Amino acid sequence: MIKNNIELDELERDALTELVNIGVSRAAASLRKMVNREVLLSVPSVEIVTRKSAASLIGQRESESLIAVQQQFEGPFSGRALLIFPQSNGLSLVRAIVGDEINEAGIIEMEDEALTETGNVILNGCLGSMANMLQHTLKMSIPNVRRGDSTLLFEALRSSSDENFVLFLYINFSVRERDIRGYIAMIMDLPSLEKLKQLIADFIERVMAEDE
Repeated sequence: MIKNNIELDELERDALTELVNIGVSRAAASLRKMVNREVLLSVPSVEIVTRKSAASLIGQRESESLIAVQQQFEGPFSGRALLIFPQSNGLSLVRAIVGDEINEAGIIEMEDEALTETGNVILNGCLGSMANMLQHTLKMSIPNVRRGDSTLLFEALRSSSDENFVLFLYINFSVRERDIRGYIAMIMDLPSLEKLKQLIADFIERVMAEDE
């Protein structure tokens, strides 16, 4: 059960969705330059859930093993960001990035490097843009790749506090005519989510003031 003080009202949810959409659009533009092909990323919805709920949501959708690119972020709100794919979608994304001319053995050899680079572009683009629009900056760590099921990916990132929540996004990619589904999860503790909620309120206030 999400605590009342971090539940978003309709205006806050709309503002957060808009911030995330802009962030993902900028990430797609960066990825487009990297692969020199059209890249489409969609963000249909944004939810704040518990770690257990996030793991369950992915677990219900995905029966195969998962790949996650993860990065720590620090700033006015801090936490860990994950870009998560089913194993087969991860390989499809790597093939879309490195090209079809490379054989299967070469693809597997390059998989972690290509995924890390892609995750870095998408997570940095998304989070950096969001922070910028909230008039702040975030420091991002070097990305690394993890594998496992959804429970392992979320439980393995437990902090000493049980109060970790997840800003959870379901995304669809289209890269080089390949349809790839994935997830972006931003794991934050309660103080960070409360700070993010305050920054969103400030953002709404600025936008409304500009419209007057």
